Amino acid sequence: MLPALMRKTWRDDRRALIGWVAGIAAFTAGYTSFYRDFQGAAELKQDALPKGMLDFLGIADMLSPAGYLQATVFSLIGPLLVLMCAVTLMARTIARPEEDGGMELLLTVPVSRARFAVQRLAATGVAVTAVAGVPWLLLMLIVPGIGMDIPLSNVAAASAGLVALAWCFAGTAFLTGAATGRRGTVLVVTGVAAVATYMANALGGMLDGWHWLRWLSPFHYFIGTDPLHTGWHPLELGVLAAVGAVTAVAGVVLFDRRDVGV
Repeated sequence: MLPALMRKTWRDDRRALIGWVAGIAAFTAGYTSFYRDFQGAAELKQDALPKGMLDFLGIADMLSPAGYLQATVFSLIGPLLVLMCAVTLMARTIARPEEDGGMELLLTVPVSRARFAVQRLAATGVAVTAVAGVPWLLLMLIVPGIGMDIPLSNVAAASAGLVALAWCFAGTAFLTGAATGRRGTVLVVTGVAAVATYMANALGGMLDGWHWLRWLSPFHYFIGTDPLHTGWHPLELGVLAAVGAVTAVAGVVLFDRRDVGV
């Protein structure tokens, strides 16, 4: 039987989870289901946007099925929605109850503080994984259903990268919340980190002599290998998962050791 803290976390977050699942599902299905109808608009957009802008967004083309899917679901808005979900949910694990004064009640549960943090983290980690996996599930159904000529293994590789990217930033958000107990700090730190690393990946791919910047960005490990064309890259996925795991463990340790505001 699942621990009571995990069940409570899911119960408290159920409305947010339903909203995120519905929103990301609508976004994914909306863009992919009308692929053929959007082809004319995609061609106009590609012709209208400067090449530098396409390079900045990491879009090789918008006309091939893989290029269209990368441009719409995996380039900017899709990852942005998933990361917003991961960060806001992780901000609820430690920072929200501590800031709102509810931590005292939660800590009355007869478990150690480290175990408390692990259970809250595990519950939210499962929720983040489920939300980030929504595009994966839908694309595996929609892509063959509408005749998009992309190997499903490549779609799965890109989708797995999106889940791993969510883990990476979720770990960072948890670490920040566990260390500070402030929701605002969680949102600012992870937001700045996401923007800075996205820029590093984009500029590293555009500027001569600055390609090394890309290796500092989680977005490079997510989409820089072009999984929709090249398939699985376990090493890159492992890097994202490792960053998420290390930051999560560090968060548990910091929470266990610091004075908690109740």
